[in-house]
Amino acid sequence: MLPESFRCFHVRKTGNGLIESSVESRPLHELPPGDVLIRVQASSLNYKDALASQGNPGIVCSFPHVPGIDSAGTVVASESDRFKPGDAVICTGYEQGAGRWGGWAEFVRLPAEWIVPLPHGLTLDETMIVGTAGFTAAQSVLSLVEHGIKPESGPVVVTGATGGVGVISVMLLAKLGYQVTAVSGKPDQHDWLRSLGASDVIGREEVNDDSDRPLLKSRWAGAVDTVGGNTLATLIRSLNHRGCVTACGLVGGTDLPLTVFPFILRGAKLDGIDSAQCPYDRRLQIWNLLSGDWKLDNLQDLVTEISLDEVKSTVDQMMQGKTHGRHIVRPT
Repeated sequence: MLPESFRCFHVRKTGNGLIESSVESRPLHELPPGDVLIRVQASSLNYKDALASQGNPGIVCSFPHVPGIDSAGTVVASESDRFKPGDAVICTGYEQGAGRWGGWAEFVRLPAEWIVPLPHGLTLDETMIVGTAGFTAAQSVLSLVEHGIKPESGPVVVTGATGGVGVISVMLLAKLGYQVTAVSGKPDQHDWLRSLGASDVIGREEVNDDSDRPLLKSRWAGAVDTVGGNTLATLIRSLNHRGCVTACGLVGGTDLPLTVFPFILRGAKLDGIDSAQCPYDRRLQIWNLLSGDWKLDNLQDLVTEISLDEVKSTVDQMMQGKTHGRHIVRPT
């Protein structure tokens, strides 16, 4: 029998426009409409979730809101013939936790076409250690592979390497045999990054060139950029001939101070990574890699488990740049 209410991290806007949030119980009927009702075993904390928990208008479409762009759990009710009660399932991205209530709750109700059966070879918790961050990392690495960047092509650089996308990118690239340079502004995490597969660790200043030179010395065969702004522009100007950089972040800014010269003189390639709206077939392909040939054996080395009651303080730490690795959110 289903409960009448469920616990969730509830974000609301007051009459005077202030954003408030708290862990509270809400009636089950307040969940948005959808085909499949899921009892959530675990969610995760991504940078997008942190912004949503603070009511960022670029992410949250309406209030009240429940963040959590990732969820993993068990189907308890289904109006779709694709899923039945008892099925273990996951959902990452789409509008979950942004345009509609998400996984920071004991229950989530979603459209069937957003839901992926639990990939064989991964547990529900492992899928949330990966989460949107790891899924984005895998998309980025797959893009480099598909653009012809091979281990013998030369070093690959990963920015924001202690964050969720960055650290899993480092681990995946190392597993596939690439020489990985991790970029981090946290000296106390450099040894940790090396233990996870980084061949070298450098400071942020080495990939943040403020000169107006249209091209810089060729340095990287490929790059996974999670920062954006001038860092992304520096990487593009530093690519080897026919190198490729993937872009998935904007913490360093949304402007791209750049000329066309890296593209027309070196054949540089820039591939945008949009994990939220990744097509379903591509999504299955990536999850099959993450649960198969690309499965990471040391996922537990990345994770810190937090409760709903610990989310707010952890978000504060994330926004101050004081977190690293991945966080599983446990709704019960």
